Amino acid sequence: MKNKTKKVSLVLGSGGARGYAHIGVIEELEKNGYKIESISGASMGALIGGLYACGKLQEYKEWVLGLDMLDIAKLLDFSFFTGGMIKGDKVFKKIKKIVGRVDIENLPIKYTAVATDLVKQKEVWMQKGDLLDAIRASIAIPTIFTPKKIDNKYLIDGGVLDPLPIAPTISDDTDITIAVNLNANNAKKYDIKIPKKEIERENRFKEIFFELKEKAMNFFDNESKSEFDEMNMFGIVGKTIDIMQNNILECKMAGYSPDIMINIANDACDFYEFNKAYEMIELGRIVTKEKLGETE
Repeated sequence: MKNKTKKVSLVLGSGGARGYAHIGVIEELEKNGYKIESISGASMGALIGGLYACGKLQEYKEWVLGLDMLDIAKLLDFSFFTGGMIKGDKVFKKIKKIVGRVDIENLPIKYTAVATDLVKQKEVWMQKGDLLDAIRASIAIPTIFTPKKIDNKYLIDGGVLDPLPIAPTISDDTDITIAVNLNANNAKKYDIKIPKKEIERENRFKEIFFELKEKAMNFFDNESKSEFDEMNMFGIVGKTIDIMQNNILECKMAGYSPDIMINIANDACDFYEFNKAYEMIELGRIVTKEKLGETE
């Protein structure tokens, strides 16, 4: 059982709602005795990694699994004239309530949130300063969330240039690097057993998201849609990001390779399907358990 004593550098990739799988991954690693001493994350990877680093991941998990339709409606602050469809202020007000004021350099483990400088077109590693500011910058998905201005830089989603940021962990004094790729092609499919109450909650979430999405879509296009799964602006943006990140990832992996790669299929859910939190968490747990079994 050598693996159970190893110190880990954990790399958490970007992928929208599939990022909930990171929660299951972390829980399974801890269950098997792995000690996470460093985290590098992009987009949702930066969010989940930051919450774990400051000891608030369980509270966040309980919150997202308890959201109902009214909660979601209150959290979506559409903004069509400020560089993104959603400001994200309401969501981060809640996350700030969970996390509080934390500086990255005071975290108990090494942490890096990766963002992209929109003007200079460069990757930015945030390893000090306000944790929430770093996370907010890293998750600023182009056209969806408004950019975050820090030190006169307009920062957007770290996944634009580095969807799986392994490089920040290269100098870590750890035993093993484990990376979680949320954009895997041809990854194994799993039959996730979802409790009835979670299915009902997902469907309610889907209904209100469809209604809000239609309002947003009507702003850009008068053509109405009647199917939640139709290809629409949200779907096109999501697929475009997936394609872009897959190609970038192939180039990045040529230079840096983790010791263990945990692959989550890019069609496990669409990037905006945040109603599937329970399903994605379980998927992360199952895939990690299987992968660890292969390496022992």
